Amino acid sequence: MKSNRINYISLVSIVLVMVAAGCSLVRSIGKNPDGAELTRVASQPNYKNGQFQNREDERTDSVKARGSNNFFSKFNRPSTVKPSSPLPWVKTDLKTLSGERPTVVWFGHSSLLVKTRQGNVLIDPIFSGHAGPVPFLVGAFEGSDHYKAKDMPQIDVLLISHDHYDHLDYQTVRKLRKAVKAVVVPMGVSSHFVYWGFDPKKIIELNLGQSIDLPGGLHITASPARHRSNRTFTQNKTLWASYIIQSENYKLFYSGDTGYGPHFKEIGQSYGPFDLAFLECGQYSKNWPYTHMSPAQTAQAGIDLRARMIQPVHWAKFAESDHPWHQPVDLLLPSAKRLAIAVNTPLIGEPYVIGDPAKRAVWWSFD
Repeated sequence: MKSNRINYISLVSIVLVMVAAGCSLVRSIGKNPDGAELTRVASQPNYKNGQFQNREDERTDSVKARGSNNFFSKFNRPSTVKPSSPLPWVKTDLKTLSGERPTVVWFGHSSLLVKTRQGNVLIDPIFSGHAGPVPFLVGAFEGSDHYKAKDMPQIDVLLISHDHYDHLDYQTVRKLRKAVKAVVVPMGVSSHFVYWGFDPKKIIELNLGQSIDLPGGLHITASPARHRSNRTFTQNKTLWASYIIQSENYKLFYSGDTGYGPHFKEIGQSYGPFDLAFLECGQYSKNWPYTHMSPAQTAQAGIDLRARMIQPVHWAKFAESDHPWHQPVDLLLPSAKRLAIAVNTPLIGEPYVIGDPAKRAVWWSFD
């Protein structure tokens, strides 16, 4: 009798855990704008035919990517898409890090902390160990996931480029909620945050070309990117953006996810030069040639932006394409050398102070 009771309690516990996990999975999907919020979003000039549009032209590769057996190819990729050993990393106390000059710490993929005298900016953080609502599909490389939400200092600005799972991670932002003073997002993305319990008064939505001056003195501008958005099969109901971050006399650029296009030169002419540009370099594929850049295009984008130095992001944490995991930086370096633009390649967790010589250790060469 006692044994049956124990089995019953165990079964109930398992069911409750499964229900909780299912609820968390559903909640992590978020919520697209609807009702009055959708009416407001749909009134924007770059929202046409029921979705946000890229500026350059009407071409997108969304249909091709969906129709290319993309999902099943994840299970048939070469072993080189992942490192053979844990990635090296540096343990930094982020809460005592000096910000006399802007200091940047990269956490792999596109997650960055920018510490300045005017405030701390956390960009596209993903500290849950995976990208997506289902953990086992896109897991973080071993060694790339040591930093967690609890390691972050007080965040003056949480900056999100778009709502794809590898840039907007429900588990991470939920844990950061109390540590964040303000959230800056592209148009429509606030719907996810409100659904997840964030105070709407803390959320600032920007359309392309719009800026915000924050209380500490940081100035942030949303600028164009050539990409797409979705957390389900419904496409482009929220906007995507790159960002210009200005702190005193320093100017940084973050590309978010983007294909190459004339927007880089336009941004460089209007807002450059930049002290450092964080540029997408990884997860490119022939299946999505317009919404991600090749490494050679990443180097050219740095020139177009009039950047003094570039740092590759969107690599070294997740395998989302078929190329070898270190190929992006291996191809970027010779392209950048031909164009005479400096490249910063710090280890995960290694601080870089703006104005210092570039970090150049080839720490990925073990494969």
